[in-house]
Amino acid sequence: MTIIRPYGDTTGDGMVQLSFTLPIPHDKRAEGAALQLAGKMGMDPAMLVHAKQMGDGFTFFVVYGKVNHLVDTEKVVVVERDFPLLSAKEVNAVIKRRLRRRLNVVGACIGTDAHTVGIDAILNLKGIAGEKGLEYYRELAVTNMGAQVSVPELVETARAQKADAVLVSQVVTQRDAHLQNTRAMSAAFREALPEGKRPLLIVGGPRFDELMAGELGVDRIFGRGTTPREVASYLVHALTARPTAPPPPLTGTKAAL
Repeated sequence: MTIIRPYGDTTGDGMVQLSFTLPIPHDKRAEGAALQLAGKMGMDPAMLVHAKQMGDGFTFFVVYGKVNHLVDTEKVVVVERDFPLLSAKEVNAVIKRRLRRRLNVVGACIGTDAHTVGIDAILNLKGIAGEKGLEYYRELAVTNMGAQVSVPELVETARAQKADAVLVSQVVTQRDAHLQNTRAMSAAFREALPEGKRPLLIVGGPRFDELMAGELGVDRIFGRGTTPREVASYLVHALTARPTAPPPPLTGTKAAL
């Protein structure tokens, strides 16, 4: 079955739950405004199940109601994992065999973003969800620059460390700051380093659209729930699959043999 409907109380009943905030103090009129919005979004009937004042002039709502929309799962477009998921031991073995040196990774939160929980979960030894971070991989050399790193600082550090990959985490998304920062970063790397010399550019955060990698000028976007193992597996897949420069032509006596 490729056509599905939301499930609330019984299969296929079309019931959904939606939360949002309106810039209005909490009173009966505010609750009516929330139901009006839900109705305009296609919820019919809509029921208000929660409302709470959120500071001066703002109210948070949760509404529950029925929608008639159907979803065709055959037409859903997502970024599927196109590389094998490797263990730490396998990642180390591939790097040692194919690169014959340590793989250099630089990570940071750029712009005004001070939320390091994402980048730390991927890079730090302790990792997340029972998985060790990239610092645990003996064939990876990791530089974690922390929070509020400027784009020029990131480019310079990546150049100094001869980074194979740059990982950037963006949690702050107000006014699309994560998109603007990512575009600025990719543009800076294109300007600073020639094609073939640039590191892999990877960004992650809860509100990125994984389909926007090309538009933002990066190689890969990872969304919420990404684990260090996924990132490590992608790094070895992408870097070992990159074409290498052909050896220089033979000259002089050897070329004539």
